[in-house]
Amino acid sequence: MAGGPLEGVRIVDMTSVVVGPMVTQVLADYGADVVKIEPIGGDLVRGLAGRGRTEGMSSKFLHLNRNKRSIALDLKTPAAHRVLMKLIERADALVWNMRSSAMEKLGLSYEEVKKVNPGIIYCGIVGFGSKGRYAGKPAYDPIIQGLGGIAALHHRATGEPRYVPIVMADKNAGLVATQMLLIALFHRQRTGEGQSIEVPMFENIAKYVLEEHLYLSTFQPPLGGMGDPRIFDPWAKPIPTKDGWICLAANTDQQAFAFFAAIGKPELKDDPRFCSVAARFQNVGEYFALRSEALAQKTTAEWVRILNDADIPAMPYNTLESLVEDPHLKDVGLLRTIEHPTEGKIYDIRPPNSLSAGAREDYLPAPKVGQQSREILEELDYDNAAIEAMIEAGITLDGSLRT
Repeated sequence: MAGGPLEGVRIVDMTSVVVGPMVTQVLADYGADVVKIEPIGGDLVRGLAGRGRTEGMSSKFLHLNRNKRSIALDLKTPAAHRVLMKLIERADALVWNMRSSAMEKLGLSYEEVKKVNPGIIYCGIVGFGSKGRYAGKPAYDPIIQGLGGIAALHHRATGEPRYVPIVMADKNAGLVATQMLLIALFHRQRTGEGQSIEVPMFENIAKYVLEEHLYLSTFQPPLGGMGDPRIFDPWAKPIPTKDGWICLAANTDQQAFAFFAAIGKPELKDDPRFCSVAARFQNVGEYFALRSEALAQKTTAEWVRILNDADIPAMPYNTLESLVEDPHLKDVGLLRTIEHPTEGKIYDIRPPNSLSAGAREDYLPAPKVGQQSREILEELDYDNAAIEAMIEAGITLDGSLRT
């Protein structure tokens, strides 16, 4: 038994790469039984994200697919389709992130799926909402970042359009889909009703951007242009110190006035440019410039001590390399070293959130392709002869680690 608050919840996971696996990992981490449906060749991200110690076990796959069981199925075959429908019949939710037309071709539209399981939560993550003109177009994170305005934010701030170097659009949609699926499960618990969920990547990233950057165009007619000037200010970035950089946010009057005292200029609290939140916003360029001039005079460690003692939000700047050595992350144990059955010692990223009611008790390392195919088929009442015949015909793959 997995334990955890979602123990007993069964998820059929037809997702790949990042956006969908992120959803199902959150559910798996808190106790859901997630059955990952993979093609015979495995999830694309097994190879797309670089090499592992063994084929098909990239670092990104390891981080997004723990606590799941993998069954490999060639869904173009009727026999594999029957296996999948048996899984769906016994599941609480089906999660997928391909084009809806592909699901329909596989005979897996919501209308078809709810015939075998009327209470199913059918959660689809798509590039674009079905009511818009982009519906059905293929989408990956760079497409959504560019179309959704993320690259343009960099263009406006730096003069060059750039994607954020993390799969932001995927992860944003993944978090939203997790919320929506849990909302739907709660609704079903109260009403008994299953439902279909559509989570579009484009619309969600557009919301993400426009909440801040509609700015004065929020008002109709507009009171001014778009784009939050505080965020676009040239000094809205880590601030150079004598020996590195520091990250600072002094937004309230209390914080700003304490900062003025810390840099030896307490009189600035009476300066009409800086005497209130509104004044500092209107003169944000000057405010940020004086911060930068002052912070260049001491080392990062000196400023962190001074500013923290004054209860001013300020922390060191981390590189990727220093992030994994961050003392707070070591305190909370975010990164732990585990022994993976095929990859040896690896860093595992623990769920950062906790529940007082408890967490999942067991731990399943990210699986090989089809590692639990035989186990899952046995649970669906296939006998050994039938399983062997399916393996021989290439309908499934026995990726178990048996010697």
